[in-house]
Amino acid sequence: MANSSAQVPFILASASPRRLDLLAQIGLRPAVVDAPHIDEAVLPRELPGTYARRIAQEKLAAVAPRHPGAFVLAADTVVALGRRILPKAEDAATAQRCLELLSGRRHKVVGGIAIAAADGRHAIRVVSTNVIFKRLEAAEIERYIAGGEWYGKAGGYAVQGQAAAFIPSIGGSYSNIVGLSLSDVYAMLTGLGYKV
Repeated sequence: MANSSAQVPFILASASPRRLDLLAQIGLRPAVVDAPHIDEAVLPRELPGTYARRIAQEKLAAVAPRHPGAFVLAADTVVALGRRILPKAEDAATAQRCLELLSGRRHKVVGGIAIAAADGRHAIRVVSTNVIFKRLEAAEIERYIAGGEWYGKAGGYAVQGQAAAFIPSIGGSYSNIVGLSLSDVYAMLTGLGYKV
């Protein structure tokens, strides 16, 4: 029997304000936001898809036991240049290095999504979006860095901000680049019986 969203709590296992905003677009407002605190270090030779899946699963495993009988959503997003996972930019130098690497190249944004249903079932998915960056001039990178929207962003950019001017083409889910593939979340939740 399908669970009603009015009866079963929906929990977001993420502190990301972008994920919260994205979920609101499809009418999902978590009853609780419960950020997991896990080690997100990349393992030696770990591939981007494997990493995104593992981290999403570990976030879910950290939060779901605290909310029995609820639907819990955990996710992770990485920017990958080939087999290399680019860092979250915590300083201007890192953001600049990321943008210089991405300039004029194609890369992937890989999202891991893990959901626990109220009855204990789980669904896990990895979503990949292709992104093409135009060749960036040094002055463009400098202006972008000065704006500060890169802070805390995987790969040092936010597609939903000024960096949209750098991206002539994407292939796949746009919302995945922002932080969560909404079509996949919707399909996974409804597949588990949650009424969105």
